[in-house]
Amino acid sequence: MSVTARSVSGVLGALLGADGLREDPAALASAAVDGVAPRWVAAPATLEQVAGVIALAREEGLAVVPRGSGTALEQGHPATRVDLVVDLRRLDAVVEHNPDDLTITVQAGMTAGALATRLAPHRQALPLDPPGWQARTLGGIAATQASGPLRMRYGTMRDLLLGVRFVQADGVATWGGARVVKSVTGYDVPKLMVGALGTLGVLTELTLRLHPVPAFEAAWLASFRSTAQAQDCVAALLESTVQPNRLEMLDDRALTACGLPVAAAALAISIGTVEPAVRAQELQLTDMVKRAGGRLETMGTSVWRAYDRTAASAGGVGLRIGTVPARLAATYAEMRAAFAGAAVTGCAALGALRARVDGVDAVAFARGLERLRAFVADVDGGVVVECAPRALREAVDPWGPVAAPALALMRAIKHEFDPTGVLNPGRFVGGL
Repeated sequence: MSVTARSVSGVLGALLGADGLREDPAALASAAVDGVAPRWVAAPATLEQVAGVIALAREEGLAVVPRGSGTALEQGHPATRVDLVVDLRRLDAVVEHNPDDLTITVQAGMTAGALATRLAPHRQALPLDPPGWQARTLGGIAATQASGPLRMRYGTMRDLLLGVRFVQADGVATWGGARVVKSVTGYDVPKLMVGALGTLGVLTELTLRLHPVPAFEAAWLASFRSTAQAQDCVAALLESTVQPNRLEMLDDRALTACGLPVAAAALAISIGTVEPAVRAQELQLTDMVKRAGGRLETMGTSVWRAYDRTAASAGGVGLRIGTVPARLAATYAEMRAAFAGAAVTGCAALGALRARVDGVDAVAFARGLERLRAFVADVDGGVVVECAPRALREAVDPWGPVAAPALALMRAIKHEFDPTGVLNPGRFVGGL
């Protein structure tokens, strides 16, 4: 399709209809990315419309930013070009649900909360709970590799995604994973798409692995006088037969923000299975907490709703920190030294931490980030700026250093999937 005789607006309007194209100033301003407003907002309602929009964008050399709920727009390098925002929230249907096989195929604009409601009568769930998960679209969770406390037992989207339907940068719709196609043979396409920030393709459908909802679940808060004691308890838990589905470590500031009893450090723990097994594991847990010098308090499972609300509503700068469980206490201390006043939480068993930093200027932020990255580099860890104002992300590399061979591979994959740089240009690792 050529638009030499017609405007892009005219072609988009004919393709999407009156409900699918937004050009008024208010709509464009609300869709701005890092303060850069698009020229058009497309809201396709079908896979064919998505394909047509992307094909047009490639022909016209437009920079496309796929969008879900808009939760993670402050992730990655600041946007420099935003010609066309593709809002995928109208693609929100269940395509196919196989309860007996514990699989479901959904459109990418469906929210995790809507999916949970749909699955509840079947006592099934998609165990992904990143901050604010109920309002986040499943395509957005995949594109950002967002996760929460349930990753302790079930992993992340990378572990639960079986297949994807996506629109390539040339406007061709194809499958990867569960329905592998010739054009992407040789790649594990679902895993490539997870965390790629929409730079390799526009996700339209996801086939997901579900899990049964536990018959019974209980939650506890283990409080300690130091992060070292909490680390010792984590080590004991990992060596035991206790099988928590969540194991989050919180410092004193995070506990205060969540409205929980304040201590130097605490572990929020839940176990979900049949009730006799939960009670048997509770006895083991009580003993391990006591031996580590802590105190165990029974909490309602609503503690996780409070935890989620606090994480979703937190302002400031968000950091995602990768370390190892054996260095939890040292990493917490280094975090405090790099950023005074930070509140730190995270999956203790995996060393996957999250921090919130308030009131820091660009120079201090860059200095603290460099210090923290140097510290975790000793264990091949990293620090990603998960969200921050544009000025701070312009002062640093939000993704952190990447080895030259790995970056070269990323560039080669980007070139193969999007040779003209249509999709979310410049925002991913290395400016891809």
